[in-house]
Amino acid sequence: MAVYNAIKYNHDFSGNAGNLTLLSTFTSDGSDATASFTSLIDSTYEEYLFVLNSIHAETDDKHLTFQTSTNGGSSYGVTLTNTNFSSRHQENGGTGSIAYTDNDVVQGTGFAVIGEGFGNAAEESGSGILRLYNPSNTTFVKHYVSQISLMNFSSPPQAVNYYTAGYFNTTTAINAIQFKMNSGEIQGGTIQMFGVL
Repeated sequence: MAVYNAIKYNHDFSGNAGNLTLLSTFTSDGSDATASFTSLIDSTYEEYLFVLNSIHAETDDKHLTFQTSTNGGSSYGVTLTNTNFSSRHQENGGTGSIAYTDNDVVQGTGFAVIGEGFGNAAEESGSGILRLYNPSNTTFVKHYVSQISLMNFSSPPQAVNYYTAGYFNTTTAINAIQFKMNSGEIQGGTIQMFGVL
């Protein structure tokens, strides 16, 4: 109980999972370079939950990335440090693995990878969540965690579970977030932004 209460979920055993408020939804029109959320990230909520559904890439072997902004989306490039790893299992029952990835960032200002190896075939997509904690706080750095499940473009295809966690090394309030592929477009899917009470 204490752990869940500390992160504002207030779980109990009667099915109460806290309150989620849908604030904004991005829906791909099939040719989106970015998915940006430039309003409603403020001190109203101490946690923001982004739910990604059926995200699809324009071309093979693309990585889903994100960054944040302290100026309402005029620019994205807040200094961050993170860590990530993935687990994989081939569709034909072949090789499975779990490993640290080489997409970690050390005090960088570029876009951070949260999903690796998206494909462009119709059935190749990824879904998952990203949690951004207390972005309006002006005392501490801003932490985030994400988990993305995707069907990798490789041959044979494989299930990939991609985990990332890190922090934006700023005490300035973060008030915008942007998602994009490391190149090409987001050609399908939705991203919902929820405030968590």
